[in-house]
Amino acid sequence: MSQTAERTLYPSLKGQTVFITGGATGIGACMVEAFLYQGCKVGFVDIAAADGEQLCHELESSYPGAVIFQPCDVTDVAALRRAIESIEAGLGTIEVLINNVANDKRCDPRSLSDENWHSSLAVNLDAAFFTTRAIAPGMAASGGGSIINFSSINAVLGPAQMPSYVTAKAGLLGLTRALASDFAPDNIRVNAIIPGWVATDKQLEKWLTPEMEAQWMESVRLKRRLMPSDVANMALFLASSDAAMITGQQFVVDGGRL
Repeated sequence: MSQTAERTLYPSLKGQTVFITGGATGIGACMVEAFLYQGCKVGFVDIAAADGEQLCHELESSYPGAVIFQPCDVTDVAALRRAIESIEAGLGTIEVLINNVANDKRCDPRSLSDENWHSSLAVNLDAAFFTTRAIAPGMAASGGGSIINFSSINAVLGPAQMPSYVTAKAGLLGLTRALASDFAPDNIRVNAIIPGWVATDKQLEKWLTPEMEAQWMESVRLKRRLMPSDVANMALFLASSDAAMITGQQFVVDGGRL
């Protein structure tokens, strides 16, 4: 859970309906809570059904009637559309979309199968387009909104063993600029966040070693762990009216690595 008591309040967000992909754990879960704290209604999807149900149950007591979880594989476009329709039926037209879902599975390009290449792009790039395509018409009809795409510092650094992930996250930056142009007449802003290495439970459990953390701390200017709440704070700002004249941009939140 994030440290909501320390967050700035954005009055323009109160009452807004927010949709977050990959919201059951990590940065996504932190953003679900952060937007609820702002007075938003939040719907989120994730393939991790048990984690999503648990998070929704935990938050329902503090934010009754304001949060809905729908289990969903975002690579199933028809199922994704049904989940969006269900959430809008319960919470209203979506005004803030956060394309956060990702899978950063490591792989050697020499042995990466065709199926795994395409499945990685389906999660990390295609889902953002299809989610946006489903939500944008209603957002436009309601007067506009904010779309935030989650890229990654790895789209810039290009580390080994992540060819499909890096490709997809770089593609999201191009998609952000293109959609910002397409949707500007509808008063829909489209921006991207580029997080650095974030200390999520998954990263701490699966990848982090003392040696890796020491290397990371050596490479950044701000010598502390980057937390999910640090990234969520940027999402709150970009979703709010304080960012009303910001679109087609990318914002690095990495503690000063790049």
